[in-house]
Amino acid sequence: QYSFKEVFGTLVVQKELFDVVAKPLVEDLIRGKNGLLFTYGVTGSGKTHTMTGSPGDGGLLPRCLDMIFNSIGPFQAKRFVFKLDDKNGVDVQCEVDALLERQKRDAMPVPKTPSGKRQIDPEFADMINVQDHCKVEEVDEDNVYSVFVSYIEIYNNYIYDLLEEAPFDPIKPKWNNCNTPVRNGDFIPPQSKILREDQNHNMYVTGCTEVEVKSTEEAFEVFWRGQKKRRIANTQLNRESSRSHSVFIIKLAQAPLDADGDNVLQEKEQITLSQLSLVDLAGSERTNRTKAEGNRLREAGNINQSLMTLRTCIEVLRENQMYGTNKMVPYRDSKLTHLFKNYFDGEGKVRMIVCVNPKAEDYEESLQVMRFAEMTQEVEVARPVDRPLCGLTPGRRFRNQAFREELSRKLEMRGGPINGETEEQSVSEMFLQNFPPLPSCELLDVNDDQTLPKLIEVLEKRHKLRQMLSEEFAKNVLAFKTMLQEFDSSVVSKENYIQGKLSEKEKTIAGQKMELERLEKKIKTLEYKIEILEKTATIYEEDKRNLQQELESKSQKLQRQASDKRRLEARLQGMVTETTMKWEKECERRVAAKQLEMQNKLWVKDEKLKQLKAIVTEPKNEKPERPSRERDREKPVQRSVSPSPVPNAPPVRLRHRRSRSAGERWVDHKPPSNLPTETVMQPHVPHAITVAAASEKALAKCDKYMLTHQELASDGEIETKLIKGDVFKTRGGGQAVQFTEIETLKQESPTGRKRRSSPSDPDPPEDAADSEWTDVETRCSVAVEMRAGSALGPGYQHHAQPK
Repeated sequence: QYSFKEVFGTLVVQKELFDVVAKPLVEDLIRGKNGLLFTYGVTGSGKTHTMTGSPGDGGLLPRCLDMIFNSIGPFQAKRFVFKLDDKNGVDVQCEVDALLERQKRDAMPVPKTPSGKRQIDPEFADMINVQDHCKVEEVDEDNVYSVFVSYIEIYNNYIYDLLEEAPFDPIKPKWNNCNTPVRNGDFIPPQSKILREDQNHNMYVTGCTEVEVKSTEEAFEVFWRGQKKRRIANTQLNRESSRSHSVFIIKLAQAPLDADGDNVLQEKEQITLSQLSLVDLAGSERTNRTKAEGNRLREAGNINQSLMTLRTCIEVLRENQMYGTNKMVPYRDSKLTHLFKNYFDGEGKVRMIVCVNPKAEDYEESLQVMRFAEMTQEVEVARPVDRPLCGLTPGRRFRNQAFREELSRKLEMRGGPINGETEEQSVSEMFLQNFPPLPSCELLDVNDDQTLPKLIEVLEKRHKLRQMLSEEFAKNVLAFKTMLQEFDSSVVSKENYIQGKLSEKEKTIAGQKMELERLEKKIKTLEYKIEILEKTATIYEEDKRNLQQELESKSQKLQRQASDKRRLEARLQGMVTETTMKWEKECERRVAAKQLEMQNKLWVKDEKLKQLKAIVTEPKNEKPERPSRERDREKPVQRSVSPSPVPNAPPVRLRHRRSRSAGERWVDHKPPSNLPTETVMQPHVPHAITVAAASEKALAKCDKYMLTHQELASDGEIETKLIKGDVFKTRGGGQAVQFTEIETLKQESPTGRKRRSSPSDPDPPEDAADSEWTDVETRCSVAVEMRAGSALGPGYQHHAQPK
């Protein structure tokens, strides 16, 4: 889908198209502004038909010409009053020079320009027979106008003048039946024209024939003469396909009348030259569809190249305007774009008519045409400024005509001359009728006394009549002088009245100017106040934004501080709770250790007292049997909170170490590298989770942790360490272990002398008397040793020092 400013259907008439598209351009032309009209499309879509029309229905070009001459018809200047120079300018000639030019033109055997009185060519008579009589409203009636037309074509990127008069040579044919030049050695092709730039930076074709025309018929005859020279050829798509771009240029020169409203003002600065260019572009299609070869293929390539340059120029203009870039527009890549560079730079209004053929074969080319035409609507062309005013009083032409009519009417009323020769004839006849006829003056006899008196009488009558006529003439002269004086006085009074009115109007205008100045000053003051208020509002808004940002930052900072405070309070609460629990456990552990220590001390004292008591009470001649250390080690005494020795205690089974807090869950971490020691003291924790490697899943289920670590001691024995700790939950949802104590288990061989003791032998030998427990010191030297703070009860390592 494509969007355009106006879309015309297949049944649109030429007048409707002209009213919408071309009529505004003609109005601008008469008001001194330039215009450019393109017809663009695929071959066979109707571009030439739209521009030229058909018999009985003229196209845009004859309708433009008809509207121009309908508008300026009564105000046209005589031929050669305006004269174009070779530098795209125009001069004004006086009436005498223009008359000499016209006489020189009439003396030529073949007139260079067609005459409007000649018979119209029936070939195009129906095309220019426009019955609409369309005209421009508000034409400046104090100007005189002249129309000049020229017709060029751009073929293979060369410019040719279609109105150039080439001498006809019947021997050397200039064109073949395809209306293209014959390629032989004797033929000299027409000379191409070059483009130049005038002093106003407008492009024009040097040496182009420009013909002054005075009517629609005359102008269209010039166009038709050039149209027959256009290069057309028979291609696969069109029987008469245009092989070139044709440009019909209508120039309108206008200049104001002088102050009397009689002759053209002889000032070149006051001349306005505007032009309307009607362009019929060649068809844009792919060359492989035309089945063209040779010259036709080269022509099609040049046509497509020039149209591609036109597209590129429009795209660069659009890009510069939309994105603010300053890319150079490649006007010089093609003669077509170079010629109309000024229009795209802002020297006039540009209109484009896109012709679309609904043939299925033209689908892709039509899409390209419409895509390009839609894009051109986004290009804005600046409008030129209006031409300056000449400064003369308007209505001069009609005042001059009214004065002449009034003067002739007055003369007619006074009996003065009315019409040249007729008036002179009537005056002479009147005089001849008033004078009496002269009698015969022949004197046949000397004594004739009648002829002379009659002659004298007639002469006296004529003399009296002459005096009467002289007096009448003097009276008429006096009356005419009186009338002139009255007319002068009335003119003076009217001038005084007009001057008074003008002074009043000037005073009114001065007052209005003062009021305007006052209002402008007031507007400036209010604008200044508005600007100050806007600046103040901007400052306040900026302050408001800053304060809001500061408030938001402060609130965020307070929220962060509050969250930090809450986090710190929770952390401190956790630390307090943790420290409290730790110290409670430590106090419990120390109290329990102290109780065990005191109990052990009490047990030792009781044991010593019992032994002393037994020694004191037993008979002296009997020596007690000394137990051996092996028997003591094999039969340890069962201990309790209040220890009391039991002489005949049963054999004690192997003990397993238990945790101090047997009711809590433990993680028993035993690496796979540990070796079994097979000693009596083996760590054993009931209801524990035994793992080979610490895992978060196991730690989450327990609140205690024990690691069994083995290493080689200095004496070569294996030393086992039990590393214990508490499990805590961290803030991140994980588990942390805080180690609290380390227990060391070590296997040692006993040292000292070997004691022989055997409770099973009823009769010990005599040589064993030295090793028996014979005195109190030997018995008391056995001490029970334990480590303070141990949670495992009394120690099992006995050390006896020999006396």
